[in-house]
Amino acid sequence: KMAGSSAPWIGSAYLFLQSTCKTIALPALYESSQKKPCVFKALKLALADSTGSVNGVDMLKVHCSHPHLIVQLKFCKRENCRQFLRSYREGALQKSLQSHLQLYLATTTVPLQVELKAGSEHLDKMLKDEDHCLECIYREKPDRLPDEEITELEEHLKNLMLHQSTNNNVAEKDCSPLKSPSQPYLPQGSSLPTQLTFMFQGQQFDNRTITPDDHQKFAKSVSKKWKQVARSLQKSCRALRDPVIDNLALEYDREGLYEQGYQMLLRFIQSEGKKATIARLIAALEENGLVSLAEELLGLHASEDCS
Repeated sequence: KMAGSSAPWIGSAYLFLQSTCKTIALPALYESSQKKPCVFKALKLALADSTGSVNGVDMLKVHCSHPHLIVQLKFCKRENCRQFLRSYREGALQKSLQSHLQLYLATTTVPLQVELKAGSEHLDKMLKDEDHCLECIYREKPDRLPDEEITELEEHLKNLMLHQSTNNNVAEKDCSPLKSPSQPYLPQGSSLPTQLTFMFQGQQFDNRTITPDDHQKFAKSVSKKWKQVARSLQKSCRALRDPVIDNLALEYDREGLYEQGYQMLLRFIQSEGKKATIARLIAALEENGLVSLAEELLGLHASEDCS
């Protein structure tokens, strides 16, 4: 048996989504403050369709890893998970997602490719063996609570539903932006970090939050040293324990060093929220001899080129 009669049945899986239409990039849509609520609503309703209940499966985090949108799922009941697997296997989840995305994005069609993983297991290859899929999902315990952003989107969706119950006009304006696009990594209502500035090479810099541009530059240049940087960050970030770093290395081995570095920093940003500041990242880079990357993130190379 997978669990004793008294123990709750809890498992986790990752749903990978990719649009096969060149003009529709799901990660870009989700990163847009204007479209994010629309994509989230489509995901939420399609998952509810797949289990027959709004509470059948929880979303813990939505990752943007171009060209994929990756949804971390948590199941709290075996029967809900079984129903989800059947819906997935029969293509009903995929069709539901396509129709909800088409409706809320106000587009003609959103053709999708889907993939389901639990840890290192590709469940698409074993969907006929339902019990084995359940076992794989059960073995993967969720490593997080719902992300701040998910909680915020859930609240936004509840308010929308309440509004629509009194006014049934479903319009695109319902997908209003949740936050300013200028600081997409800073949760709504967050205050600025207490350390407002920091010193680097004798100069003073604003201690801002890590931006998507920083994130991409880091992943592009950190190369094999991403693990060393992770271990420097782990001193003040419990989400980057050694087993987590090792799991990231294994899980994204096929995608290469860029994706491993990207996912590591993403984990730091997700766990630390408004405390994921550039000062902490620069300190970790300095500690590991990555001074030129630190300079690039702070715009020092660009200023030298202009002088």
